[in-house]
Amino acid sequence: MQGNLPPEAQEKIEQLQDLQETAQQVAVQKQEAETGLTEAQNALDELENIDEETTMYRSVGELLVETDYDQAEEDLEDKVDSLELRLETLEKQEDRVQDQFESLQDELEELLGGGMGGGPSPAGGPGAGGA
Repeated sequence: MQGNLPPEAQEKIEQLQDLQETAQQVAVQKQEAETGLTEAQNALDELENIDEETTMYRSVGELLVETDYDQAEEDLEDKVDSLELRLETLEKQEDRVQDQFESLQDELEELLGGGMGGGPSPAGGPGAGGA
């Protein structure tokens, strides 16, 4: 079907496909950040139930290295803060990609006289059915 489209329409379809791929990559990164954040928050919550004198270890690559309570708490708080910021950034990026997708889709529909039907993307655009 794309062979019968004007070059400008073909280009917009390719851009839509690129945006859809970007949206999928962002969704995967967002899911990974959400998982890491949940794990770090759970560890921080669990730390509250541990006596401060308990011997603790943290993972450093393939090794477990002894650490103290305060350092473990500080590391987890830093990780939570970092992942919250990462999630916020990914959500903004997700919104930008969605806006670009919708704008490009509108341009393509206008270019083709509104006869696109559902467009070249799955229902719901690049963010559908994911996280």
